[in-house]
Amino acid sequence: MAEQTGHGAGAGAGGAPAHGGQGGHGADAAHGGHGAHASVGFYWMIGIVLAVITAVEVAVFYIPALEAVLVPVLLVLSAAKFVLVVMFFMHLRFDSLVLTGLFMAGVVLAAFMVTALIVLYHFLPRLEG
Repeated sequence: MAEQTGHGAGAGAGGAPAHGGQGGHGADAAHGGHGAHASVGFYWMIGIVLAVITAVEVAVFYIPALEAVLVPVLLVLSAAKFVLVVMFFMHLRFDSLVLTGLFMAGVVLAAFMVTALIVLYHFLPRLEG
């Protein structure tokens, strides 16, 4: 017979709370009240959308008429895929705004660093010569 630990039905293995150590009940409490995670079918749909966007990226690369706008189109499509992956597969849509803010701070810092390095090593040497 299993030993009773005195914890309620919400207790996980070892008597720890079932939802990552946070108080409350159900999926809402586990994610700061922002709602439960999406279903498996929804994640499959996101995966299909990502595959379609990838197919469009490959097609755009091979269409000669789009050569003038190739880079902006690919950047927009890549940004759309980035947002989908971050929101759903990294679960930022379901997490606290603090975690989303921390992630976005890192993204902004990385974008600033890439921009600074491009200016430093691509544009400034051209101005000197």
